[in-house]
Amino acid sequence: MSREMGELTQTRLQKIWIPHSSGSSRLQRRRGSSIPQFTNSPTMVIMVGLPARGKTYISTKLTRYLNWVGTPTKVFNLGQYRREAVSYKNYEFFLPDNMEALLIRKQCALAALKDVHNYLSHEEGHVAVFDATNTTRERRSLILQFAKEHGYKVFFIESICNDPDIIAENIKQVKLGSPDYIDCDREKVLEDFLKRIECYEVNYQPLDDELDSHLSYIKIFDVGTRYMVNRVQDHIQSRTVYYLMNIHVTPRSIYLCRHGESELNLKGRIGGDSGLSPRGKQYAYALANFIQSQCINSLKVWTSHMKRTIQTAEALGVPYEQWKALNEIDAGVCEEMTYEEIQEHYPEEFALRDQDKYRYRYPKGESYEDLVQRLEPVIMELERQENVLVICHQAVMRCLLAYFLDKSSGCKVESIYLNVEAVNTHREKPEAVDIHVIPIPRPSHSFLSNPHLGSCLSPGLSLSHSHSCSLDFHLHCLPILSSPVFGVFLLHLKWK
Repeated sequence: MSREMGELTQTRLQKIWIPHSSGSSRLQRRRGSSIPQFTNSPTMVIMVGLPARGKTYISTKLTRYLNWVGTPTKVFNLGQYRREAVSYKNYEFFLPDNMEALLIRKQCALAALKDVHNYLSHEEGHVAVFDATNTTRERRSLILQFAKEHGYKVFFIESICNDPDIIAENIKQVKLGSPDYIDCDREKVLEDFLKRIECYEVNYQPLDDELDSHLSYIKIFDVGTRYMVNRVQDHIQSRTVYYLMNIHVTPRSIYLCRHGESELNLKGRIGGDSGLSPRGKQYAYALANFIQSQCINSLKVWTSHMKRTIQTAEALGVPYEQWKALNEIDAGVCEEMTYEEIQEHYPEEFALRDQDKYRYRYPKGESYEDLVQRLEPVIMELERQENVLVICHQAVMRCLLAYFLDKSSGCKVESIYLNVEAVNTHREKPEAVDIHVIPIPRPSHSFLSNPHLGSCLSPGLSLSHSHSCSLDFHLHCLPILSSPVFGVFLLHLKWK
């Protein structure tokens, strides 16, 4: 059984080997992704639980995480469909014997499922998160039948909470600002919502260990004090479980800080492993003074393995942990070169990078897409931690910010200026790029890579040295940092 082996060619943008002739290729790459594929069949993640159990919080965080790692994911919140169908008056809409309301609620569920089908089957979505109570076996059977008809996998996430203090706090934190209760009295909101919960409790049928033993699910008890996992069947489900078992709601602060100005920064050279410049050392001491003034309880400090971050941390005079995963993006053959030298010696590479900064891979180096994959363990550990100061690099900080800066996650952002001058390392994207490359379709929906914005890392996320900082949000909550984070200030991300 002898066959002639076909030639391979390498894509210029991402340095990926592909068959020379796509017509004879046996290569199977779902939707053309260059990153690991976590699901061959689209997946429906179904939330289950009474109101005020954190289902929307979980849905939002999980969706943000999966999008960040490049798995196109979207939330379908049934409450939004209901609000578009009818205006909310009071809890009586949810009474189990309100037949008219039951019909409306079922129609809303069917409309949401129709949109799920369109997203997973026609819009190249990989995961749809169905955010609703789904508290009855009848409703879950309807969803399972829908998934079976369309060939979707199903994974249930049930949030169970019986602690009245946690429930009351969740109502105060989230439901008081709900569109259902605009301009309503605080006490009346609490009273009405508790009655709404009672309406659901009448017919609530939790996932059963025996009756539902054939289903794939995770049960989360009392905001993560205990978990029960059943029949995890693929990578996306395993990844979801691992993520959910690492997040928590404890109040905390994360400080993201770029290292002080380095000697190579002064020369306009990228990468390398040089030490701090005199102004970089000045910045390190300014950072130390600020951190000491905050009296942060049990603060952990993380750095990369590179000299400039370690020197910045040394000024703090406290123990710190080195992460190789936090190292700056590897520029490969372009390490320690200026942008002018790259343009002179590698003109095509220079133009390719400007065409698609997120997916462009340096020769023998990395792309931002690679960097996101490398940083996933860091994100997972940050979710587990409480107070942390991360001293890292420009590209690394961009990727971390793309994960954390999402308004719906409840994270508040504060820019802290330390008033130390430094060079500006931000390079504006040229208006025109004079090279044509046939793109390979990608499913990556990372906040760093938005098909409507093109290559939005430059100037979309610029972490340079010398100007003022402003934070803004564009499509899909894309965090836009329109000026520097280097030698000037650090970012404080706070969860209350």
